[in-house]
Order: sequence, then structure tokens, then C-alpha cells
Amino acid sequence: MKPVISSIEIENRVITAKYQRLMVGAQVVLVEKASGRHVPETVTRVASPVPVGALRIRLPATIKPGTYFLKAFNGHGEDAARSRDFEIG
Repeated sequence: MKPVISSIEIENRVITAKYQRLMVGAQVVLVEKASGRHVPETVTRVASPVPVGALRIRLPATIKPGTYFLKAFNGHGEDAARSRDFEIG
């Protein structure tokens, strides 16, 4: 079964994302939808050996309002999952 980033919550400039079937070492990054640009300051690594959990990403002050999504890469750098689009205001 394919990995999933299932829910996104944003509060006080912190993104909380729940995931399923992401393995240890997977990386999750914030992507600006309009440009496709990865925001390198937001790269977060899955550290839990359990393939179900949540991760938190603190948004840097440089993030502009717009539409974004989270993208996960497995330990080999291949695309693993993508979240739904969400707005940062």
C-alpha cells in the first residue's frame, strides 16, 4: 500500500501532518504549489520506526501567503506521498 499524508492542521505557524506508511528516514518538505519550489528550511525527517504518526513543521518567517502542499520522499529520494493542497495566510 502507498504512503499517505492524511491530514494537515496549521496553528501558530506550525504545520502538524498525520501520515501512514512512511518509513524511518523518509523526508517531508513544504512545496509552494504555484512555482513547485521546495522550501528547504522545512525539510523534516521521519524518525519513528512506526509507520503511522504525525510530524510538525515550523514555518519560517520567509513563507509568503499562498497555496502549498507537503511532499514526502522515501529513504532513496524517490517520491513517496503528497498531501492535499492547503492555504497559508
